[in-house]
Amino acid sequence: MSVFKNVKKEDLTPLLNKNFGVDKPKTIYEVARYKNNDATLVLYTSGKLVVQGKEATKVTKELEKHGLEKIKQQQFRKEDGWMIGSDESLKGDTFGGITVAAVRADDTIRKKLKEIGVADSKKLKDKEIFYLADQIKRIAPCEIISMLPEEYNKEKSQTDLLNKLHKNSAKDLGNGQHVVDKYPGCRVGSIRETKAEEKYLEVAAASILARAAAVHQIEFLSAEAGFPLPKGSTHVKLALQELKLKKLSFRKFVKLHFKNVEEFL
Repeated sequence: MSVFKNVKKEDLTPLLNKNFGVDKPKTIYEVARYKNNDATLVLYTSGKLVVQGKEATKVTKELEKHGLEKIKQQQFRKEDGWMIGSDESLKGDTFGGITVAAVRADDTIRKKLKEIGVADSKKLKDKEIFYLADQIKRIAPCEIISMLPEEYNKEKSQTDLLNKLHKNSAKDLGNGQHVVDKYPGCRVGSIRETKAEEKYLEVAAASILARAAAVHQIEFLSAEAGFPLPKGSTHVKLALQELKLKKLSFRKFVKLHFKNVEEFL
């Protein structure tokens, strides 16, 4: 499989004259899909083009000749047997609660995850995140936990909460070494590594599911608040002022123990 970026539909015109037929897009994130007996090309709304099939290498070389830019695929560690990876999102965001996801995979599932282009979620755009999250759910056993701020604010310790959620996200997925993207105070998992989403395919897949759930949670809370809520914790003062102006309950939208929230209140 090969992946190209910044591709437009018209860039593929030379290939269409070489026995590639037009196929029907399978998701809302696809612009076009082309296929012959030996290869399949899928163009996404993000501008990424995925080339798959037994003649993918040959087609890739031809696309490169036409000036298309190939993306260097993320390399993960070689693994054997069943593995479970888990990761979280919203941990450092003022708005929103927390999301944690876990993904279980063996060699067969890992191959499929690589084929759809799973990578560290920080390197992907939201459109790509949503598409990949849908695909991961179809391919691999997984668990997603999305905790809203109101429930989050009942907890006394974020670290204890993360330990509990990482453990719970993986416990019903079956056997396998549990790899956790290590955070301060991490006490769960048989393998704990910092930046594990860059090293383990299962953790990268989990990071995609966690981020997709996080985006959906922020969208839901934005609808509840009546205005777009910001990501992160740097530029949030105006949004905090808007909550106050609207006389909305802070515990339903933000992490009350965050220093910037305590200072504002």
